[in-house]
Amino acid sequence: MEKIASFTIDHERLLRGIYVSRRDTTPAGDTVTTFDIRMTEPNREPALTPESLHAMEHLAATYLRNRPDWRDRVVYWGPMGCCTGYYLLMQGALEPCDILQLMRDTMDYVASFNGEVPGATSRDCGNYSFMDLAEAKRNARRYLDEVLNCITDENLSYPR
Repeated sequence: MEKIASFTIDHERLLRGIYVSRRDTTPAGDTVTTFDIRMTEPNREPALTPESLHAMEHLAATYLRNRPDWRDRVVYWGPMGCCTGYYLLMQGALEPCDILQLMRDTMDYVASFNGEVPGATSRDCGNYSFMDLAEAKRNARRYLDEVLNCITDENLSYPR
């Protein structure tokens, strides 16, 4: 079998950032862009804890799907199995710079969140108690302050 595209990225050189992982065309002709929202450097920094990923997944997905200017373009927000970030699927042929402010706003929302995590009840979630809101907030603040607010070209294009 052929390697899938995401396994061909040089993870030894990959930095935290926002990358276009792939673009797909649906049978109807629509373009869907998959973004790699990389929050930790793979194999060089500790991965995000699953509990933190889960809390942030609930918060960011809720935020993104409620943004009037973007909600109709959000297809999916979910964690990577390697626990180093998220995949964001968006309708349209977009570039990282197109969603940079959206990601800043999303991470600020998570980092500043107070209250009950949306959907964190036994009725609404299959593992509702498996969340760490405090750690999710710390991770979001770190990514916002150290990456998104001082973004460079290296954080927007996969290493070659």
